[in-house]
Amino acid sequence: MKEFFTLAEIDEVADVVRSYTKRKPKIGLILGSGLGNLAESVIEADEIPYEKLPYWKLSTVQGHSGKLVIGELEGKEVIVMKGRTHYYEGYSMQEITLPVRVMQRLGVEILIVTNAAGAINPDYAPGDVMFISDHISMIGMTGNNPLRGPNLDELGPRFPDMSQAYDRVLLDKAKKVADQNQIKTFSGVYCALSGPSYESPADLRFLKTIGADAVGMSTVPEVIIARHGGTRVLGISGISNKANLDGSTITTHDEVVEAGIVLVPKLTTIIKGFLATL
Repeated sequence: MKEFFTLAEIDEVADVVRSYTKRKPKIGLILGSGLGNLAESVIEADEIPYEKLPYWKLSTVQGHSGKLVIGELEGKEVIVMKGRTHYYEGYSMQEITLPVRVMQRLGVEILIVTNAAGAINPDYAPGDVMFISDHISMIGMTGNNPLRGPNLDELGPRFPDMSQAYDRVLLDKAKKVADQNQIKTFSGVYCALSGPSYESPADLRFLKTIGADAVGMSTVPEVIIARHGGTRVLGISGISNKANLDGSTITTHDEVVEAGIVLVPKLTTIIKGFLATL
């Protein structure tokens, strides 16, 4: 497990990506559990299996295939991560966020990050879409911040601001697209835990008390790295299961993947429409 990457190592990965494509994408997408089929909308794509990239880790989780897809979507050049790795898989924080650093070195200016999330807000139902307005970094608060270690001054400041981690202009654009297509959406706070166990009812009641609307095991470390490097972020959670605040239901990963099938058409419409506004 590698704790820290140098700028030279990050650039080494970026150079390998460049060797596979002539495109210079300004927009990156990270696709969460069950949402990988969004990548099928990319046309004239160059595909790079993750195993071809130095230092790049492979996901061991169902619903996360492992390849970069670089091509065109709604007239924009994009780089899409079809599948991501997670801290609970045994990787370091810098290993799971390396892809964002590589995207930054490739010139990506906007990052669209999606995930499958469990509902905490009782108004949310499986299949709903939640735009992330803010986050609670439970992983980072307990010491596992992806910026721990030597700061790469060439990429960003030692103490980056997170007061507007999710870009409000981008959020407004995406919300208008959803409204125009009559897709019901919410805006809420996403809380990142380390996983891999799902939350107990007491966990969920605690998270509800501190202001979380949805919970998952990803996204926030990637967003912290993105903002450190000045990348603008649009975050979208697909709600995969109902709030289980009283312990009356059981949550499974199959349920999460199945919810992704319902969510993909909605997210495809939103993301395509959003890209068309840029």
